[in-house]
Amino acid sequence: MSSKRSIFEEVEARDATPPAPQGGMIDKGRGGARGAIRIWLMVLFALVVVMIAVGGLTRLTDSGLSITEWRPVTGAIPPLNAEDWQREFDLYRAIPEYQLQNKGMSLPEFQFIYWWEWGHRQLGRVIGLVWALGFFGFLLARKIPAGWTGRLVFIGALGALQGAIGWWMVASGLTGAMLDVASYRLATHLGLAFVILGFIAWYVFLLGREERDLMQARRARDGKLFGLGTGLLHFSFLQILIGALVAGIDAGRTYNDWPLMAGGVLPPYPFDIDPLWRNFFENAGLVQFMHRVAGYLLLAFGIVVWLRARKSANADTRFRFNAVFAMLWLQMVLGIVTVLYMAPWQIAIAHQFGAVILWVLILRARFAAGYPVAQSVRGVRA
Repeated sequence: MSSKRSIFEEVEARDATPPAPQGGMIDKGRGGARGAIRIWLMVLFALVVVMIAVGGLTRLTDSGLSITEWRPVTGAIPPLNAEDWQREFDLYRAIPEYQLQNKGMSLPEFQFIYWWEWGHRQLGRVIGLVWALGFFGFLLARKIPAGWTGRLVFIGALGALQGAIGWWMVASGLTGAMLDVASYRLATHLGLAFVILGFIAWYVFLLGREERDLMQARRARDGKLFGLGTGLLHFSFLQILIGALVAGIDAGRTYNDWPLMAGGVLPPYPFDIDPLWRNFFENAGLVQFMHRVAGYLLLAFGIVVWLRARKSANADTRFRFNAVFAMLWLQMVLGIVTVLYMAPWQIAIAHQFGAVILWVLILRARFAAGYPVAQSVRGVRA
């Protein structure tokens, strides 16, 4: 038989503080070291940005073919004595770039371009090491949030593919068919670098907010603006690829007048290479013309997107698209200056870095349209 309870015990039981609510299945299943993984990805992001800049300088200094072998592991050790240096120099003197363009180059001059290419490849190894240490460290510690393992493996796989494509690009300049690397292979190599950078940036944005916050924000998505942001992202990527074609054949150092080209709308002899399709990759005048026209069209489309973004009720989203709009204009000015001054490396690398900034700003604005930040009725961020 149960014992009688005091009336005071019943009152105390009713007044007792209820237990704190436990997190739902979303929070329970999406745990892990989100903050730490985000910092790790930000380090990778910074390294990839530096890699793009070093790659651009390697191209501008004509250093990309100075190392004629692909040794992913042993290649990390540079020449350590005179005999090693002579061996590397002899390998370089056997390729068309030396025989037809740099014949008579001294050993110190070769060492200058060698160090640029070695540094470029070494930075790639560092990025791979940082990814491996971070990924397997979080994996062994069981700190990867649910649903994120595949995404992080994907980043590593893209990095490995980038290394293979880098050698595929270099190999095109060693066969005797051309003095430099194939422009379309260079465009593939640079394009993949921007793809990697884009995925890392997107993952950083996602990890910057809690899962339940993202699910709530997605309900307020501006579908039209998100779609326009996607279109702007794809268009800018196309322009980046065409810009790589320009860099691949030094097209930026020809026809250095603006807005015309050699006094006309079209450059002279835009289709003089046979077969016809090669002109779109190898004709300096036509490739530069394509880059110019794509830039004008990108700016025009950017204005359309910006006008639509101004109608957004979310102040944070409007601000991010304003930043994209401003960077579009700045990037166009940098492009014009690059042409007028015959692409000196300082301005050319600034133009390339501007493409990186624009790419990330578009991603950031697109993310804001897809996952708008909550704000008060007055438009202040909540």
